[in-house]
Amino acid sequence: MNIILASQSPRRCELLKKICNTFEVCPSNVDETIPENLTAEQSVVYLSCIKAEEIAKNYTDCIIIGADTIVVYENKILGKPKNSSDAYNMLSELSGNIHKVITGVTICFNGITESFFCSTDVEFLDMSSEEINRYIETNEPFDKAGAYGIQGIGSLFIKGINGDYFNVMGLPVSMLYSKLKELNSKYKLNLTIF
Repeated sequence: MNIILASQSPRRCELLKKICNTFEVCPSNVDETIPENLTAEQSVVYLSCIKAEEIAKNYTDCIIIGADTIVVYENKILGKPKNSSDAYNMLSELSGNIHKVITGVTICFNGITESFFCSTDVEFLDMSSEEINRYIETNEPFDKAGAYGIQGIGSLFIKGINGDYFNVMGLPVSMLYSKLKELNSKYKLNLTIF
């Protein structure tokens, strides 16, 4: 069975290559408005699910993987910053504090949908206003939830993490590998994974 990643994130593509060498990329185009009254964990699972299911409609004979990552600080979801001011506010909130990064993942195939989430605690160093502004000038914050990339220049401000590093990048590799292995065995999918 072929694997399709329902995301155009270069980081997710890079991480999925650790599990399987061959897959297609087919980004979904869904309304990412989160229904009210969902927890952060339910929100990312919901988003990963609608992304995967949209692509699955057109590829019934493939495994579709959808994912969504959010940053949560004090019960507030921090998405991708809209502009420099938004990025500055997010980074100011995260500075010197611990927040959660939660990724929801959904796997769809043959009418079957399996979802899970992974949560990692990330602790930031104190950042000065000058450091925040310099970091924003690199443009790295703009396509990332919480306005930072742990694998890039953002790593300068990470004091420590508790959990899966790759989850913070956007795809919990170990959990996804384990789930694909389990589904491969259970449904005899003949997947070519590590």
